[in-house]
Formats: sequence, structure tokens, C-alpha cells
Amino acid sequence: MKFKRSITGIISMVFIVFAWHAPAQVKKKGAVKRKAPASVAKVVPPPAPPFAAAPELEEGKTLISKSDCLACHKIDDKLVGPPYSAIAGKYPQNQSSVDELSQKVIKGGSGVWGPIPMAPHPAIALADANKMVKYILTLNPKNLPVSSK
Repeated sequence: MKFKRSITGIISMVFIVFAWHAPAQVKKKGAVKRKAPASVAKVVPPPAPPFAAAPELEEGKTLISKSDCLACHKIDDKLVGPPYSAIAGKYPQNQSSVDELSQKVIKGGSGVWGPIPMAPHPAIALADANKMVKYILTLNPKNLPVSSK
């Protein structure tokens, strides 16, 4: 008899313990299954500003056509110097490239495209050289704008 009472008491205690923990387990499972509210919006960065405005690019194209640049360069074919499309493919569309290439237009340069140096053009204003270079850098469709540092 004592044995039956002990077993009944133990079973009762086990039942009470399980019943007491069951609501806590349900709450934990419910917390895990909750989804994030649908009202949370994804953060999308604003689009990058255009590399250069269309009028500036058109002016760069016009400045090139009026200069002696076309004596050594073509858009897709190599003459004395590299084609503009190759230059556009080598340099990213950012202000750093514009500054570097504008200085090469004005001061001349050598060694990047082979042994033939590029003649300096000191009469070209820096602002005009910038427009010309920006136009050149847009001639390669694979060359996407990169934000400047």
C-alpha cells in the first residue's frame, strides 16, 4: 500500500511539473515562430548622381571635334594613340580619373599606351579638358559610374 501511494505521489508530482512547464514551452515556441512585421521597409540607397550632365558631354564632344585630338585618336580604332573606347575601358568614371586624364591632355604623357608620347596641349583650359575627358569616359558602355572618394 505504501508503495502504491509513493508511486501515485511521484506520478502526480511529475504531472504537475510537466503541466507547469508546458505553458512556458508554448510561449517560447510562439516567440520563435513570429515573423517580422510587414511594415518594416527595406533601406535602399539613393541612386548615384549622373557622372556628367548631357550638355556637358555634348560640349566635350564638340571640343574634341574642334581640337587636334582626332589626328591621333578615333573612337574605336587605334591611330597614333589608343582609341577613346579603350581609354574609357581602362579608367573608371570618377573625378579622380577625370583629374588625372585632364592633366595628361594639358601636360602630355607617355608610357601608359606604349612608347609614343602624347603631345601636350597647354592651350586647352582645365575646365574644357575635364569636359572632353568626361565625354571620352562615357564611350565604353561597360564603364559604369563609380562614386569618387
